[in-house]
Amino acid sequence: MRKLTQLTFPEIFSETCKRYKDRNAFSFVGEQPRTYADVDDRIRSLVTFLEKLGIKPGDKVAILGTNMPNWPIGYLAVSFIGAVVVPILPDFSEEEIGNILQHSEAKTIFVSEKLQETLNRIYAPGILHTIKLEDFSLTSATEKDIQYKAEDLTTRKFSVREDDLASIVYTSGTTGRSKGVMLSHKNIVSNAIAGGYVQQIDENDRFLSILPLSHTYENTIGMILPILCGASVYYMKEKPVPANLIKAMQQVKPTMMLTVPLIIEKVFRNRVKPALTANLFLKILYRISFLRKKMHRRAGVQLMESFGGKLKFFGIGGAKLDREVEKFLIEAKFPYAIGYGLTETSPLLAGVNPHHVRLQSTGPAIQGIELRIKDPDEKTGIGEIWAKGPNVMQGYYKNEEESKKILSGDGWLKTGDLGVFDRDNFLYLKGRVKNVIVGANGENVYPEEIESLINNFRHVAESIVLNKKGKLVALVHLNMEELEKRYQYLQDELHHQLEKKKQDLINELMEYVNARVTKFARLKMIVLHAEPFQKTPTQKIKRFLYS
Repeated sequence: MRKLTQLTFPEIFSETCKRYKDRNAFSFVGEQPRTYADVDDRIRSLVTFLEKLGIKPGDKVAILGTNMPNWPIGYLAVSFIGAVVVPILPDFSEEEIGNILQHSEAKTIFVSEKLQETLNRIYAPGILHTIKLEDFSLTSATEKDIQYKAEDLTTRKFSVREDDLASIVYTSGTTGRSKGVMLSHKNIVSNAIAGGYVQQIDENDRFLSILPLSHTYENTIGMILPILCGASVYYMKEKPVPANLIKAMQQVKPTMMLTVPLIIEKVFRNRVKPALTANLFLKILYRISFLRKKMHRRAGVQLMESFGGKLKFFGIGGAKLDREVEKFLIEAKFPYAIGYGLTETSPLLAGVNPHHVRLQSTGPAIQGIELRIKDPDEKTGIGEIWAKGPNVMQGYYKNEEESKKILSGDGWLKTGDLGVFDRDNFLYLKGRVKNVIVGANGENVYPEEIESLINNFRHVAESIVLNKKGKLVALVHLNMEELEKRYQYLQDELHHQLEKKKQDLINELMEYVNARVTKFARLKMIVLHAEPFQKTPTQKIKRFLYS
């Protein structure tokens, strides 16, 4: 990883153009990629256009768009001026988007065609210009005569410093209204550089981008890091559902991918495990350890082929990976890697590459980051994870009170996550501080660990464990399609019999869980939840709605 004199986006992109100007940069799957020289021209012409619209250093410019080559071009052009990017997750509700546009004081917004109708329904009086992300044409503005021209290449250099605010990222929190995380150029660039020390990347690598670019994880590791290394990034026009994803992977043959646990967990539960346990004979074989490992290894080879056959880094972050699924990935020798971080830390704090993974660990702190456990429990060593480093945010935008709660006076950020280190300083996450349930005798119960057990039980789709009047209660949503398929032979008596089967399943689940947890973590009741739980755009359950 090369050293830079200034950790700013203009500096890193300038250096990349010097080294890799003829290398492929961004492309849609199946289309001719733009080189870094092409992208440089696009950025300079867009800077000219934004200047004509009156965008100045410090102005806020929002991006509400699906992933495409013009997304990073728009992002970089805004930051080159010294203006501030406000990336908005496409899956945010109309109310959330409206709140973000007003709170951030955004003057201009880039919006993709698919989200234009959503924007039209939102009250955002502060927006003066609306720019179509696909071609940078103005769709709404006071200056109708101003147009984007690809040939208008500015030569002006703006003064952008590494501590300047680069982006305000609104979190998709599980506890209610999102907050605007203020990240500087240095916060993001330093984190991308540190990520490059976890996994070696060069100009021959190909990223397939399937997570929203407005999410800090994809933004820093899936956009800024490839730029630093001269690698290429491919975007999908279609939604990354399994059929589209497999087709894209066969075309791109990616070497790098970033995902959230839900994606690989679905692959394992819906495709891999059912195939390995399709009948009674296979189920018996699957219970024998050395045979299961052989079955997993064979499945791993097939999985690699379906991912294009060239994958060397399959990064998983955003939430804890299910233990059973991770065990499969290890035995399958699939090149997965785990990372841990927060939007507030740009985001990466801990991580490891596929050669050094440990079951259920996020790995050690990445280069330049300090992690410590604050006030660890004397018996377990578990405590809140605090972080310190150049990637820690400047604070929450226009929210000094919340900033003071999370940032200590001496530079530490309180993550709100519980964890413990092993003797090699590998970090293990145990849950969220706010989710901990204190038992009648003062024992700490970590609901996420019980939920992991529940979710591994057959026919369970997802669950939440809550404290109801001093008793542990699990809300469980079943995979009804799977259950109905399993008992389709019941035919005319389906409904009545299915209800009985569900109750039998719940009774069995209660026994299964309570036999595997400590006495004070045993469930008192399991309640079926008919609908899937409401989630954030990053697929975390909005616990506050059910507590």
